[in-house]
Amino acid sequence: MTLSVVAVMFALFVRETYPTEVVALAGAGTMLALGLLPYDAALAVLSNPAPWTIAVMFVIMGALVRTGALEAFTSLADRQARTNPKAAIAMLLTLVVFGSAVMNNTPVVVVMIPVFVQLARTMGISASRLLIPLSYAAILGGTLTLIGTSTNLLVDGVARAQGLEGFTIFEITPLAIVLVIWGMIYLRFIGPMLLPERDSMADMLSDRSRMKFFTEAVIPPDSNLIGREVTGVQLFKREGVRLIDVVRGDLSLRRNLAGVVLEVGDRVVLRTQMTELLSLQRNKSLKRVDQVSAVETSTVEVLITPGCKMVGRSLGALRLRRRYGVYPLAVHRRNQNIGRQLDDLIVRVGDTLLLEGAPADIQRLASDMDMVDVSHPSARAFRRGHAPLAILALMGIVVLAGLGVAPILLLAVVAMAAVLLLRCIDADEAFSFVDGRLLALIFSMLAVGAALQESGAVALIVGGIAPYLMLLPGVVVIWAVYLLTSVLTEMVSNNAVAVVVTPIAVGLAAAMGIDPRPLVVAVMVAASASFATPIGYQTNTLVYGPGGYRFTDFLRVGVPLNLSVGLLASALIPYFWPL
Repeated sequence: MTLSVVAVMFALFVRETYPTEVVALAGAGTMLALGLLPYDAALAVLSNPAPWTIAVMFVIMGALVRTGALEAFTSLADRQARTNPKAAIAMLLTLVVFGSAVMNNTPVVVVMIPVFVQLARTMGISASRLLIPLSYAAILGGTLTLIGTSTNLLVDGVARAQGLEGFTIFEITPLAIVLVIWGMIYLRFIGPMLLPERDSMADMLSDRSRMKFFTEAVIPPDSNLIGREVTGVQLFKREGVRLIDVVRGDLSLRRNLAGVVLEVGDRVVLRTQMTELLSLQRNKSLKRVDQVSAVETSTVEVLITPGCKMVGRSLGALRLRRRYGVYPLAVHRRNQNIGRQLDDLIVRVGDTLLLEGAPADIQRLASDMDMVDVSHPSARAFRRGHAPLAILALMGIVVLAGLGVAPILLLAVVAMAAVLLLRCIDADEAFSFVDGRLLALIFSMLAVGAALQESGAVALIVGGIAPYLMLLPGVVVIWAVYLLTSVLTEMVSNNAVAVVVTPIAVGLAAAMGIDPRPLVVAVMVAASASFATPIGYQTNTLVYGPGGYRFTDFLRVGVPLNLSVGLLASALIPYFWPL
């Protein structure tokens, strides 16, 4: 029964009918209700240090973002890009690798996406040539230390719950260094032959070289446009003019413009170039509309990041036109550009929105909703005087954990208290950086993992496959565990897979009479090193839209890297952790 519930969960993960954390919560709830997960075992999940460490590290990351510590290198990179673009790319990728080693790689990628987009523009190449390498560098960098990615911390937490000795912060580093070196060689010499030339949504749907204006025109009582369908009016179909909306009273009719019949007092919102704006204002043959306002606009491509306040809400419910004077023109999601029925669209992490409005209005919207402008690196000066304190707090965790002074969770809590007391970040803003959806997924999947253990499902799986694997060399066993984890990770959330496969790896080692640590390391690396799809790892999802990628682009570039990293890791793991 437990395996049946897990199978249904994985099917729902792949179909994406519901968000992954909802599926995980439903699965854990079902197991509790059916008695598959004992109540005491569910409570014990809450004592696992891994999720709490991840939550505290989110606050530390928030302090680094709030003080501008993560953005200190953007201006340097921009200056370098103008004189030596290739050196700038190498410098930035190195920064991403080492930055991801000691901090969550998602905020690193969020900060760096606009920098790489601008760098691509400076070099005169498509951003798609740089954004996949950015994501892959962050993924590889995250494997360098125990705190580099939530997956490492989670596998360590599950392994501790299985009775294994915990991993030290740098225990996996020697193996990861070799994998990072190979990954960088791959991206430098093989990647360029496989990386695509793609246009981003903004490039495809807008012409940035000409100024554009929102023109709002009212239909007067004597207009001969009254009673006509707005989409049939030739005036609104001229080249350089785009019909955006019809506002009647305080109601926007843009959801179904094809059926709108113009009435007296309707306000027609048009998007025009400067030449067409002047034509509308001066041409006496166009007095059928009265010009009431015109404001210079810009087209901006914004990325929906995990901390964005729009996630989970429909565009219609956000009322962007009424609150900000900003219109969403299109949404890029999973290899498709959505330009119709936008009001019903539920915003998800990784979506790229094409917005049009006055620059000040878009800036206000982006600030309120915590969105990232893909085209321009942030120039906001936060509490930069506190940046050294935030960096010192993070380095304190790394150094003291490396020396074995105290557990990582204890050090992280002390560092969190320090950045709050020293006002590197305010409390309300600090806890807004904590990804509650990720924590819900992690705790739920830990509960599911406990149910697999308690119900005997793990023992059943191990008993079925152990006799066959016993006949194989140790390296092949490691490769089999790695391959299983890697394939599942590309289809489902990496954290969910790590929690389910780690107990199986431990049980398999026990049945075969070998040390479980090499197999756990294989799970740790495989669940992180997800290159082949844009859904296997969150940084891949984040660059998917801004790069204008297709799903197959990740397969073409990522599958060879997945396989080569897997083979290299499987060959080296027995050297560092003998079977």
